[in-house]
Amino acid sequence: MERFQISMKEKDSVHVFAPATSANFICGYDVLGLALNEPGDEVYLKRVDKPGIRITKIIGDQGLLPTHPDKNTVSACVKMILDFLGKKNYGIEIELHKKMPIGSGLGSSAASTIAGLFAINRLLGEPMSKKELLPFALKGEELACGHGHADNVAPSLMGGITLIRSYHPLEVINLPVPPELCCSIIFPHVEVQTRAARQILKNKIELTDAVSQWGNIAGLITGLFTEDYNLLSRSLQDKLIEPTRSILIPEFEAMRKIAMECGALGFGISGSGPSVVAFTKGIDTAKTITIKLTELLKDHEIESNGYFSFINTEGATALS
Repeated sequence: MERFQISMKEKDSVHVFAPATSANFICGYDVLGLALNEPGDEVYLKRVDKPGIRITKIIGDQGLLPTHPDKNTVSACVKMILDFLGKKNYGIEIELHKKMPIGSGLGSSAASTIAGLFAINRLLGEPMSKKELLPFALKGEELACGHGHADNVAPSLMGGITLIRSYHPLEVINLPVPPELCCSIIFPHVEVQTRAARQILKNKIELTDAVSQWGNIAGLITGLFTEDYNLLSRSLQDKLIEPTRSILIPEFEAMRKIAMECGALGFGISGSGPSVVAFTKGIDTAKTITIKLTELLKDHEIESNGYFSFINTEGATALS
């Protein structure tokens, strides 16, 4: 990767937001993802005279995240960019405000990674484009999760719906977002670790299931380009991952039944779970589904967080 000239004036401090994401888009395991309007993470960066990178405060993590600058994804990503641009002697103080649940299947580590990268890039006057930041985002995800996947970091950074066409070389494509496409997100307060959710997946699949999945992905992408909500609905089916992972999520089939009865286009797992997502045409339907699914879980004595959102087409943004 080439080094880039600083194109804007450097700043003394920045405050940025990076949105939560929903990976896989039901049928697009590890290749599709989308950004949400809420929740998300906020990061404050301040330039100081004393060299080095320091995390001065983390809010909202219940003490779960490391503050050592080499082990936290925000500070590690800041360090990567400073090293890459030859600014190792800069002094940076960091505040991370976690405004989304950890281990939720909503790209929590990705939001922190992207917030750190976007913030330091903006502090330095934006010498790099968003796409040029993506390889660093994969390294941040590898630090957090052990896997450098782009299906969360790409939409959090770039916004909208993204397709990871290739990792070698990395190629990320922004797909069209139909204007009325919305989603309802429910995060049940149960633990499903990403690594555990990967370990239970089958190593081999039936060719007929693979062909069906390819057809669904192609139909989904075609539906996005043509704004055909009926085609989207027919394509939002997962025959490969959901049958195995759904057993880890309480009341999964009951939630699906209610969501579809309320008019959802499709229903499935967000990322590796335990969050679930229902896609809708229109925000009112998404709001109704969110209310009903949180009520269902409450009836079964399961606490949850509920969100409803249009697709966030902006991605990471500066708040000040």
